[in-house]
Amino acid sequence: MKLTDEQLLELESKRSFYFFWEEANSDKESPGFGLIVDRAPGDASMCSVASVGFGLTALMIGVEREWISRSQGYERALGTLNTLLEHAEQVNGFFYHFLDMHTAKRYRDCEVSVIDTAIALCGAIAAGEYFGCDVRERAQQLYERIDWNWYRDPETNQFYMGYAPERGFFGRWDLYAEQFMMYFLAAASPTHPVDPSMFYDFGRQYGTYGNNPPFIYTWLGSLFAFQFSHAWFDLRGRVDRDHIDWWENSVVATRVNRDYCIANQAVFRTFGPDAWGLTACDGPTGYSGRYGAAPSGRDSANDQHVPDGTVPPAGAAGSIPFMPQEVISALRNYYENYPQLWGQYGFKDSYNLDVTPAWFADDVIGIDKGITLLMIENYRSGLVWNYFMKNRYVREGLMKCEIREKQHS
Repeated sequence: MKLTDEQLLELESKRSFYFFWEEANSDKESPGFGLIVDRAPGDASMCSVASVGFGLTALMIGVEREWISRSQGYERALGTLNTLLEHAEQVNGFFYHFLDMHTAKRYRDCEVSVIDTAIALCGAIAAGEYFGCDVRERAQQLYERIDWNWYRDPETNQFYMGYAPERGFFGRWDLYAEQFMMYFLAAASPTHPVDPSMFYDFGRQYGTYGNNPPFIYTWLGSLFAFQFSHAWFDLRGRVDRDHIDWWENSVVATRVNRDYCIANQAVFRTFGPDAWGLTACDGPTGYSGRYGAAPSGRDSANDQHVPDGTVPPAGAAGSIPFMPQEVISALRNYYENYPQLWGQYGFKDSYNLDVTPAWFADDVIGIDKGITLLMIENYRSGLVWNYFMKNRYVREGLMKCEIREKQHS
């Protein structure tokens, strides 16, 4: 029997939620209790700190949708935050990108990551606002421990891209990407605030594609960069001090991504009006963060990456609040026409019809299941936005960065 739109969204949401519930360390005696794998069925010993952030937020969705009880959600949230505070290896409050699932120590030689720490903190704040009590208190402690100034390059007034004890700081967040949460949270920090001017000191590159208006694009043109901060921060109807509407910017970027796939469907048989959403994902030759659509910074650089026809369902799904009907149409296409793309945790990561034989991912990836789950829920109920935006520091961060309600004439 054909599913209604609501049934399809419910099914994908529920299965995405169970990734975060079932692929977590559930041993209450373990130093890694509550940590969540980066992917499944991949390396079962590698936790992604970003997965943990999405997973902490997923708990409120699971409770509201009655997939778990409130007491189950509370216990998992509190235990996870205790792990992050007491066991997870960190430097000045910042977590390593990956942790060992069982010991909560640094995984191999990965970097200390500002963006993954920010995603984890967003999840902690969301869970704290929803569950209250000790969960809120632990989330506050996590926030207060982060020394944002340590991660800031004073010469550029930008955050470094990464840090490793063996090599020091490297790279810069010098262009627009998914990092808004870092500025908002850092500006409002109760213990180590940074100057809110950081929000205005990264580069803004304008471009366009097709018949769309100019918008601020990202270096790789990957759609996740236009989605991640919006999963928690509700920027609808708001502009910054330069009158940029970042919500509308993501709407245009989503439309451009779809238009790009439609324009190139004669080149790539995977692409089409119901198969779009180019973003970081698995591909036939492994994971790549370089999948994206024009315009992108690499168009005029010696950094060309030609699309290979790979499409991830999360690319469209994470944009459902921006273009709901087009997203639902794409999800329906994936569900009804490609059973190989469906599994235990809903849509698998990606597929590609432009290789022989056609390729379908084996894994699901935590950040892709996470942006899918959170954005579908925000589209359906606004749940994540409603709780997260209650936090006083979230509101202060937006205010300090001069993000204001639009003035209607």
